[in-house]
Parts: sequence; C-alpha cells; structure tokens
Amino acid sequence: MTSMTTRIAAPTPDVLDEAARMIRAGGLVAFPTETVYGLGADATNGEAVARIFAAKGRPKFNPLISHGASLEMLRGEAKFDDRALSLADQFWPGPLTMILPRSETGKVADLTCAGLNTIALRVPDHPVALALIEKAGVPIAAPSANASGTLSPTSPHHVAESLGDAVPLILAGGSTQFGLESTVVDLTGPETVIVRAGAITAEEVSECLGVPVTYELSATDKPRSPGQLLKHYAPNIPLRLKAVDVKPDEALLAFGSLKFMCVKGGGKASDLPPAQIRNLSENADLLEAAANLFAYLRALDKPEHKRIAVMDIPNTGIGIAINDRLKRAAES
Repeated sequence: MTSMTTRIAAPTPDVLDEAARMIRAGGLVAFPTETVYGLGADATNGEAVARIFAAKGRPKFNPLISHGASLEMLRGEAKFDDRALSLADQFWPGPLTMILPRSETGKVADLTCAGLNTIALRVPDHPVALALIEKAGVPIAAPSANASGTLSPTSPHHVAESLGDAVPLILAGGSTQFGLESTVVDLTGPETVIVRAGAITAEEVSECLGVPVTYELSATDKPRSPGQLLKHYAPNIPLRLKAVDVKPDEALLAFGSLKFMCVKGGGKASDLPPAQIRNLSENADLLEAAANLFAYLRALDKPEHKRIAVMDIPNTGIGIAINDRLKRAAES
C-alpha cells in the first residue's frame, strides 16, 4: 500500500527544482531512466548514500552506479582511457555503465563505490533524469528503486508499492523504455569484459572499439559491478568483532560512547593516540557510521597495529549492512 507521505509528481520545473534541493540536502528521490526507475541520492554524500541502502531494506554495501548529466560532469571521477571515451561518444547518454579506475581527486563518496578503487559511471538517456542531475549539480548514485530482492520497478507506481514512505518523492516519467538494468562493461583491465548484460550487446561494444568483448556474468569473488557477488575493501590486518576492550597493540574502530571501553592492562580507550582510534559515530548514528566505515577501516589498516578491535554495532536498520560488511572483512 502506498503511504500518504509518498508523493508521485509530474516533473514540472518547480517539482524538479524541489527534487534537486532534496538531493543536495542529502535526501532521496526516485526518478525514471530509460532502463528502470532509480532511487537517487547525492553520490558525493556518504550519509545520503547510506539512506539508499537503508531504504531498500536488509542491505549489503554493493557498489552503486553514479549517474551524471554529461561526460564532462563525470570526467573528474575516473581515469578514462581511449576505450572509455569512444564508448561514451557512441553510447552516452544511454543504457551503458562503465567501470573505471577511480580518480584520486574524485568527489564521489567511498560508500558509493563500496570501498573499491573502481567506480561505475553512466549518463542516462531520459529527459527527467538528466534534468534532475543537472539541477542538482552533483552525480546521483542510484540503484533500482525497489526493496531488496524484489522486481526492478518500471513505473512510478511500482516504486511506491515497493518502497512506500521510504522515498518521499517519486518523479513520474511513465513506463521505462527498456525495463532492464544497464549493460555494465569493465574497463579496468586490458580486456574489455561485460559483467552485466543489458540492452547494449557485446557485439555492439566490440564494433565500437574494434576489439573482442566477452561476457563474464557468473558470480565472482572479484566483483566489478552491481549484480555480482561483491567483495569490498578488505583490511590487511585481522578484525576482532564485538570488542569490549582494546589491547595495547590493537587499533580501535569505535561506535558511540567510549565511557566503558578500557585498554587491557590499564588505561582508557579515549586516551589512545589519534592514529590508533576512529569512532564511526560518537553520537551512535548508524547512517553516519555507514558513511565513515570504509574510510576509517582504511585509516586503521596499518602494519604497526596487530589487529583492529571493533566495538559492537546494533544489528538493526542499516546496522545490519555494517555488520555484514565487518563480518565479511573479519573472515577474509
């Protein structure tokens, strides 16, 4: 049932201005593309991206596609080689996503890329999507606008039925053209590989580039794309979960108050040197914790630490995804 607090609105100039303000303020907006409806947030705002995962329900931190209004908007986010520029010239705007090496100076949030050193980029071919991104002035991260594990939405009513009041505004753009997620091509290595099939075929990509293009669609522990079994950034040192104290040779990934956390052998965790501790959220805010997760793991992943002690994270809401990520990292 659609919640009364969810609006489905025609994309008039005023509504598009409102939607762009919502995106810039860290909110969620569902919008049409030529493939399926997307659940959008500011790709450069980690907390906004965390809201996407929370809204979709029982989430795991899979990499998301960052949508731009043009190649120019996305150029600073990735290292575009000649293949990428040729594909952009022929297929953008359109249902083709490219996975490229991330730029060191890019603004897209770590959480959008699930901690990977690659980024998925696309310019959608839909006037409403392009207008929203242009007015927002930032790339928009957007998976399909549906609850996890349900069918991808191809109309605004599908979005409302699936997400209810998890998304306050749905921009109506009729039924989508393709009804199938975009083709995803991996350009991070010397071979050109399609890792998610879509409307654009390997033959079309091959014809554009003049090189062989293969499909690699099976689940893999070397993920490149949404839709695969995804491995994220894994620390080089072990993790110790649900820690109730921290040892002198450990780093501490904290959450919330440190009042009852001590250093084994004597001392308070709050007195640890800055290089040895990161607090995901001093206010115990799970959205803030999700936004900080990958960057803080990376900051503590130093050879001078024997392991990373991780304080308990509540296993509710987006905390489920944080714990899933930490459990995978601890077992890797």
